[in-house]
Amino acid sequence: MLVQETREPQGEGESEWVACLTYKSIATATPRAQDIDALAERARARNRSLDVTGMLLFENGSFLQTLEGPPGAVAQLWSSIQRDQRHEHIEVLSEHMAASRLFSDWDLLLEGRFGDASATRARPAAAPPAVAEHVARLVELALNADDLALNTMMAGFAEQGWTSDAILTLLIEPAARALGDAWLDDQCSELDLTIALSMLQLAGHAVRYIPSAQSIRNSRYRVLLATAPGEKHMLGTTLLADQFLAGGWQVEMAFPESEEALTNQLNAQHPDAVDIGLSDAMPRQHALDQLRSTIAHSRQIVSEYPTVVSVGGRLFAEAAASALSVGADHARKSLAGISVRLAELVRQSRKG
Repeated sequence: MLVQETREPQGEGESEWVACLTYKSIATATPRAQDIDALAERARARNRSLDVTGMLLFENGSFLQTLEGPPGAVAQLWSSIQRDQRHEHIEVLSEHMAASRLFSDWDLLLEGRFGDASATRARPAAAPPAVAEHVARLVELALNADDLALNTMMAGFAEQGWTSDAILTLLIEPAARALGDAWLDDQCSELDLTIALSMLQLAGHAVRYIPSAQSIRNSRYRVLLATAPGEKHMLGTTLLADQFLAGGWQVEMAFPESEEALTNQLNAQHPDAVDIGLSDAMPRQHALDQLRSTIAHSRQIVSEYPTVVSVGGRLFAEAAASALSVGADHARKSLAGISVRLAELVRQSRKG
């Protein structure tokens, strides 16, 4: 069951940055439909009093919830949620700041599936059926290299009120991972995969970020967006450029073939932050040692010019690797909100 928590429009304050947190967990007991309804009613009243919005999904014994609102209010709710005995195995999927709310007025299919939670504990929370259908359609169009239909689909979502963050997080990123799985299952060739990711890249560029009144447009922060040395998939790296440019950053991009090429560019530019991306489609477990070495050498190059190092890719989105495991300052689980998060980290590094 998907429960949408809504609120009335707020006027000028609506443009302020909001904290966004998404987690999944496993129910400790099988709730009845009326239990979920009662939980939703209490959540709506609580969230309304704190100016928090979001969504709650229950399916096959698993919860998936997104909270968004003032940072203090979200932190208060998150502390309460972590102590709730009705669920366990809580895992944070995404935590970032955003310029606008994702679920404040978003109508989505309501779906309820109640069964034996103990029989499905090992299964992750699924995407709402309507979203899963959109992802499947994106994969189909990308594999067919139907750029016209992809752009039409993106335009349709924008007209329905989907934000750029929603399209990236709920559609494009899952579609990239689904394409990677298709290649791993021998359902498409490497050439098919490369072309399909290029189609998603073009579709993503069609979804424009709108600069916020709270942007850091005058900060003159500089970011280097780079693929990991030798990485052929550049979907996430190229889509990040739109977000950083909308946020007022000075953006440079790099697709280095070697570690030396990347460190040379860092030495020449001395950016405030660098994001190094692995494939958003493929689990590059074998690339972690090289990425760790690259980050260590990069830090030596920019030691006199403190640079925040962020990493991304499917490995980090699925929490198979962490920032700590490769020596980075931050590992993005999603493309959404990364420019704001890195701005915060840059400010903190300057205070230090």
